[in-house]
Amino acid sequence: MNEPVRIFGLTMLAMIAFAANSVLGRMGLVETEIGAGSFALIRLVSGALVLAGICALQSRRIAGSFWGGVSLLIYAACFSFAYLAMSAGMGAIILFAMVQITMLSWGLARGEILSQLQWLGFIIAIAALVYLVSPSLEAPPLWAAGLMALAGIGWGVYSLIGRSNRDATAATTGNFILASVMALPLLGLILLISPEPAPPTDGILLAIISGAITSGLGYVIWYAALKDLTATRAGIAQLSVPAIAAMGGVLFLAEPITLRFTLATLAILGGVALAVLTRAPASSKASK
Repeated sequence: MNEPVRIFGLTMLAMIAFAANSVLGRMGLVETEIGAGSFALIRLVSGALVLAGICALQSRRIAGSFWGGVSLLIYAACFSFAYLAMSAGMGAIILFAMVQITMLSWGLARGEILSQLQWLGFIIAIAALVYLVSPSLEAPPLWAAGLMALAGIGWGVYSLIGRSNRDATAATTGNFILASVMALPLLGLILLISPEPAPPTDGILLAIISGAITSGLGYVIWYAALKDLTATRAGIAQLSVPAIAAMGGVLFLAEPITLRFTLATLAILGGVALAVLTRAPASSKASK
């Protein structure tokens, strides 16, 4: 197979998998009787099992870290509860915007210097995100938007932690296992406060697909593609996820795409593109 075609194919498969997580999450939590806590736990456990199997087949030593597990758990739990009250596309754009904003903010805190275009993009993205979630008939409930923002921060922190991992698959496996173990007492507490019905078969199946295939295998495919992608190309690729998720919401969940959502999404993606893809000043102190 031609090498560029292989890289493109892997990249698009990974982006479709990440977008599918939003569609599957929304589908499971709205169209079945599964609770958000159960969905998150099953997703984490199934992802951990698949990744552990991959590590065993490849004779990899499972790694991971405590904070990697914590940030992954924050992402998975907040993601599930947020999708109780927002569309797949809406959730995806808030999630990925907050991931990029978190990573850019960390860079600023570490002394990186942004160009004027990068600052412009950063401000546009934040302003458009505020516009998207500000009270209106089309905006999601603030609690749901806040939870999805926390999910994005959790994933952004997880990504920052993962930049130093020599073996991303081994680290992701360990983090999924740690997050699964930590989720058990958390789920128990949630069930005491707000009992959930026993998860139905269709809800369990969607959570397993989300955890084992679009999360576990999706991350393995993404790491394989990343070996041959520049940071710029990787950033461009990730900008496609909210659009794919929105299309999936339309096709599989009959979710409408409103003018407000379209305008805000274009502004967020454009702002993030400026902030992430524009060359930083030569004097920038890159965080290491």
